[in-house]
Amino acid sequence: MAIADITIIPIGTETPSVSEYIAQIQKVLEENSDRVTYRLTPMSTLIEGDLKDVFEVIEQLHEVPFQKGIKRVATNIRIDDRRDKKSTMESKLASVEAKMSK
Repeated sequence: MAIADITIIPIGTETPSVSEYIAQIQKVLEENSDRVTYRLTPMSTLIEGDLKDVFEVIEQLHEVPFQKGIKRVATNIRIDDRRDKKSTMESKLASVEAKMSK
């Protein structure tokens, strides 16, 4: 299972705020909730799922600002794809929390 940390940056917006784009991106994620798990953070969005599904959903998300009239979009993607054992967002957090209590 892959975990991707993505940040989509619409370039050339009329205001410094990008929350309207983020809200639309979250709606697209909701539409794909049968394929991926996701979590919005203050600085990015985490997406978890089969690598093929993750890439397909990221492509949809990258298109959101273009669909809203933006002419340039920068998307940063960081992927953790561990294949020696099952790893999820929750299991990674649990592992750190367990070590903190030692």
